[in-house]
Amino acid sequence: MESMQKLYLEELRDVYDAEKQLEKALPKMAKSASNDRLRTAFEEHLTTTKEQVRRLETIFDNLGESPSGKSCKGMKGLIEEGEEIMKQEGDPDVKDAAMISSAQRVEHYEIAAYGSLRTYADELGLKDHAELLQRTLDEEGKTDKRLTQLAESRVNKDATVGRTR
Repeated sequence: MESMQKLYLEELRDVYDAEKQLEKALPKMAKSASNDRLRTAFEEHLTTTKEQVRRLETIFDNLGESPSGKSCKGMKGLIEEGEEIMKQEGDPDVKDAAMISSAQRVEHYEIAAYGSLRTYADELGLKDHAELLQRTLDEEGKTDKRLTQLAESRVNKDATVGRTR
C-alpha cells in the first residue's frame, strides 16, 4: 500500500484473476441449470466475461504490466459456494433459484471491484482505463438485473410451486 498506482495495479490483478476463475465456472453453471433461460444467461455472460478479460488485458498492456501474480480469494470462495449448490440433490427449480442467488453474489462482488477500480483510474488521470472499467461495471449491473428478472418472472415461482407438490 505504498501508492494509489500500486493499489490500482494490485486490484486490477485481483479482478483479472476473478474473471479468469469465472470463465472456468460459468460453463459448469450453465450445464447445471435446468431452466433454459438461466442456462442461456450463464452462456451469454461467459461471452461477456471473455470480453471483460480482454479489456483488462488492454489496461495491463497500456500499463506495461503483467496481469498475473494475484489470486482472488473472494471469487474463489464465491465459486466454491456455487459449486456446492450445483452438487446438491433436490428439486431442480429450487437449485436454479439457489444458483441465481449465488450468481448475484458474484455480480455484486464484481460491481464493488469495478466501481472502485473505475474511481481509482479517474483519480490517477487514466481516462481511457476509467471508460473501459465503466463499460464493464455497466455490464455487471445489467447481468445482475437480468438475474433478478429471471428469478422474479419464473425461476422462484417454479421453485415455490415445486415445494408444494
